Amino acid sequence: MSAAGIPAAPRDPLVIGITGASGAMYAIRLLQSLAHCEIDVHLTISPSGAAVIKQETGLAINLRGLDLIQLVSYIPGWSTDRHRELVQQTDWESVLAQRFHYHQFDDYMTPIASGSFRTSAMVVCPCSGSTLSGIARAAASNLIQRAAEVHLKEHRKLVVVPRETPVSALQLENMHKIALAGGVILPAMPGWYHDVDSLDSLVDFVVSRILDQLTLDNRLIQRWKNGS
Repeated sequence: MSAAGIPAAPRDPLVIGITGASGAMYAIRLLQSLAHCEIDVHLTISPSGAAVIKQETGLAINLRGLDLIQLVSYIPGWSTDRHRELVQQTDWESVLAQRFHYHQFDDYMTPIASGSFRTSAMVVCPCSGSTLSGIARAAASNLIQRAAEVHLKEHRKLVVVPRETPVSALQLENMHKIALAGGVILPAMPGWYHDVDSLDSLVDFVVSRILDQLTLDNRLIQRWKNGS
């Protein structure tokens, strides 16, 4: 509710693109976190992204008939009881039916391919080197790259999460170009100052920093405090 007593308008939707870099769990945890935010999510996944998800999680997802519940309810064997309970207690059918929307990676007729469809931000997580290149050169070869291009041209927030090391001069140049165009380069480089006690802590660090860029409240990590 606004100060004038007028109900606040809902936030415009988010766009999430998953591509073929290592780090599928960052994307899954991001989707799990967004399920608890009052915001619509438009999701698209590249074939390489699906291949990495299968290699890193064992989930064989069908991009032509995606089982979203299978994806967002995934719990790795190393996850803590706290995270396990959070995922298991979520009403995924209700959340996905109301706020999650899936688009084929090669369907340019979807809303997120057009700048006239209002969105609040986009995250590419994880972001492959080829996706970096496609975005930097405005040479979209799939819906993810096209949607990213839309966010840059419309001066909306674009958060790119590369996960590769080391990086070449060409990759650094592509990151630089995206940053100059207004994008945020947020490498999947977890910190260690937040009382790390599990792999979940390291995943949550990166996801929390992404959510911060989207101005979405989260308590995934213990934040830095003076004197701590």
